[in-house]
Amino acid sequence: MEKEVVPAVLSFINEKRLLGDKRTPVEIIAKMGVFDARQKASDSAWLATGDNVIATIWAEFVSIGAAGQWFYVESLDVQRRIGGGERSALQLQRAKDRMALLKRSLDGGQGVRAVLQTNRVAIAELETDKAAKVSVRVADEQEWHVATWDTDRKFAVLVRGARGWVPSEEDVQAGMARGGVPEPEPEVVVQQASPDEAQAAAVAYLTKHFSSYGYKAENVSSQNPGYDIEVSDKKGNTLLKLTIKGTAPGVPSFQLSAQEREGARRGDPWRLAVVTDATSAAAQHKIYKPSELGSVPGLEASSD
Repeated sequence: MEKEVVPAVLSFINEKRLLGDKRTPVEIIAKMGVFDARQKASDSAWLATGDNVIATIWAEFVSIGAAGQWFYVESLDVQRRIGGGERSALQLQRAKDRMALLKRSLDGGQGVRAVLQTNRVAIAELETDKAAKVSVRVADEQEWHVATWDTDRKFAVLVRGARGWVPSEEDVQAGMARGGVPEPEPEVVVQQASPDEAQAAAVAYLTKHFSSYGYKAENVSSQNPGYDIEVSDKKGNTLLKLTIKGTAPGVPSFQLSAQEREGARRGDPWRLAVVTDATSAAAQHKIYKPSELGSVPGLEASSD
């Protein structure tokens, strides 16, 4: 919306309109060499005749540096839309196409021809409001270019005019705030577990699980009977003899020992219980009968 546009940029757009540049948004890009402009009017970047890259510059996101240079901070995160949230499949494809064309101009050392655009709804609602049509679109005779492409922080900077100037970090931060460009989320380091840690966590998880239902869950693994815990009811009746295996980051698979395989051959009430993500708060389990061992994810053939 025009009230979101920096006054100097809005004055430029209004001047272009007053000078007679009153073509429709489709006519603007058609005159600039976009083939099938009507079908592609909702795109945000185009490869026009002469191998020229044309890109929409949303006027609401244009910032002005201390010396008067116009610049625009572009998010490289194609998954998230303006204002936050996941993009639809169509929006995602349009975002990918735009990124590919901007990167093409950068790699080829070419400039970008720009159309300055304002919209009929607030910019944060641009991709979610069905009424979010173009309000004004004017061609900018000044060439723009990609001055910065930061894959780590997931943003690019487009600058209007001569090459050589880039905005300061302070300017970039202000531009990111204006354009709703998020700082990338810190990379989550997944803590690797050892087989012993995964096993201990799995046994503790299932002991707590069955105890919470009022059953007695006795750890008998030290006796090496071919299973880890014996689950019984309040009368002392054995309900389950569970061989327990845990998986976790760094521990994707497991084997059954000779004693455990013998327990499976003896059958009921022997069961295999597998706890996935055993060392995390997201742990969950599944119990398998002896007849189901051939389809247990992560179970490897024993080497003994």
